[in-house]
Amino acid sequence: MVFGKRERAIRCILVVEDEPLVAFDNEHLLKDAGYEVVATVDTAQEALRVIREAERIDLVLADLSLSGEGDGIQVAEAAHAKGIAVLFVTGACPLAARHLAVGCLAKPYSDKVLKSALDAIDAMLRGDKVKKTPEQFTMFAKDAA
Repeated sequence: MVFGKRERAIRCILVVEDEPLVAFDNEHLLKDAGYEVVATVDTAQEALRVIREAERIDLVLADLSLSGEGDGIQVAEAAHAKGIAVLFVTGACPLAARHLAVGCLAKPYSDKVLKSALDAIDAMLRGDKVKKTPEQFTMFAKDAA
């Protein structure tokens, strides 16, 4: 279709967030925007299990500081090893781990900013030109996907 929307590169998202309100808001925003939320988890161990067992995950939305043992870097390493894109969502972007993620979204962020960051990542993953990114979003290299 000439004027139709392109199919998204990102359809299935794993939310890894230990702040209940942020996790709840993200999950509902993503579902309302047409994404499938594979799972919403608050520990690295649970995220690692989902990454191992899920049939499809296109993107992991990963906070760095998580409940229990482990952190978002470990989650990103596991996702990266399986070729799953990662977006860090955190107060302080981990520059030393930028090779593991497609970008970093600084907290706090609005629904509009999260949607814009996801649109930018989707365009990058499809090989399209990324037109505009929100100020709170830092995009990393495409080879991190």
